Amino acid sequence: MPPFERDSNRIVIAGASSLLGAELKSLLEESKFAGWDLRLVDEEVAAGTLTEASGEPAVIQPVEEGSFERARLIFFAGSPEFTRANLLAARKSNATVVDLSGALASEMGTAAWFPVLEVLRTNVLPANGAAYSVPSAAACAASALSLGLAPLGLQRLVFIAFQPVSAAGRAGIEELESQTSQLLSFQAVGKAVFDTQVAFAMLDKLGPASSHNLLSARERFRDEIEICLAGEVGLPAFQLVHVPLFYGLTFAACAQIAPETNCPRLIEAINRAGFALGNDDQGVSNLSAVGESLIQMASPEADPAGSWWFWGAADNIRLPAWNAVKLAEKLAE
Repeated sequence: MPPFERDSNRIVIAGASSLLGAELKSLLEESKFAGWDLRLVDEEVAAGTLTEASGEPAVIQPVEEGSFERARLIFFAGSPEFTRANLLAARKSNATVVDLSGALASEMGTAAWFPVLEVLRTNVLPANGAAYSVPSAAACAASALSLGLAPLGLQRLVFIAFQPVSAAGRAGIEELESQTSQLLSFQAVGKAVFDTQVAFAMLDKLGPASSHNLLSARERFRDEIEICLAGEVGLPAFQLVHVPLFYGLTFAACAQIAPETNCPRLIEAINRAGFALGNDDQGVSNLSAVGESLIQMASPEADPAGSWWFWGAADNIRLPAWNAVKLAEKLAE
């Protein structure tokens, strides 16, 4: 990574109009990077959007020649396709690239990072890397749970993530809202984003003309999990289900571990893995995770068949944005 002693203090958020890009911008403005030169760029369709940066009016610009010049940090917070289309230009700037889109998870030379990953793995974060991958909330939870349970003799982990419509951005949120209203009014539903009814429905696939593909999303999460685990533990079986919620990732996992393991040892392991143990009286849900920068976990439950069940939730927008800012602060030390 180019040294932070360079004279430039420019940060570029590529994909600035996305929910993730907006959250990232807000967190950067509250961090040690407050007051830095923040540049907001995105795809042509989002160009011209009026927003604000550092308390001043700002317009999101299209990516053009020179958009990444003199940047120290470039965050990709849009779609994987947008990241791949602009990666070469970003790398030519010699800035450090922090990818939140999942596009670089399968690229050679990319280092994965979230706050407890260095504690859970034997290898450490390269201080001079050119590209870093900050995993999604689903991949972060699956990776942390896999690594956290490994010392307890983990034999197999099955992980099911329940993905809200906010994974498809504002358009996905608006479509769920409109479909819910239309169904309650006995009207035909619009399907421009998902090409199927998502209101009141849990789905393992979306319509063929959907702009959001669950199979591609699942493969992205698997790539992120693989780079996080780095061969130190076997990959979990991973499934992705679309649920009619606006925000918040929830997940269920079933683990086969050493038979002598008890609940206190499991709680100690999940605390070490960075999970926040939830209040069992109030429960853990997508609502309890709103605005939180940690992944919440309910107390593990033993299954009569000899396995353990885990239930958790995370803010699918806040968590990766928070982790990306923490990574940038670590690199700036």
